Amino acid sequence: MIYYTQLIFVKRGSEADFNAFEEKVLPLLRDHNGKLTYRIRPDKNSVIEINGELPYEIHFVSFVGKADFENYKNDPKRLAAMPLKNNSIEKVILIEGVEI
Repeated sequence: MIYYTQLIFVKRGSEADFNAFEEKVLPLLRDHNGKLTYRIRPDKNSVIEINGELPYEIHFVSFVGKADFENYKNDPKRLAAMPLKNNSIEKVILIEGVEI
């Protein structure tokens, strides 16, 4: 199993495009042995310490293997929705990990 954490920073005013992107791509996870464990929209009250900008959302996703993640990234339906992501995302920090 491989795990991904994403810190997603959305351009102010572009939340609707980002949410439309998520609506299209998150259901595709199942098609590629992926699972969304957490989708968190943090606020300042839930943070104990911060030394930077607060992300709009935090995602915890797992896949059976790296090939499944690559297949998800390259899914034609996901690629077709990429303009929504590109127009709405300022940056994403992607962290890859394994269970220990």
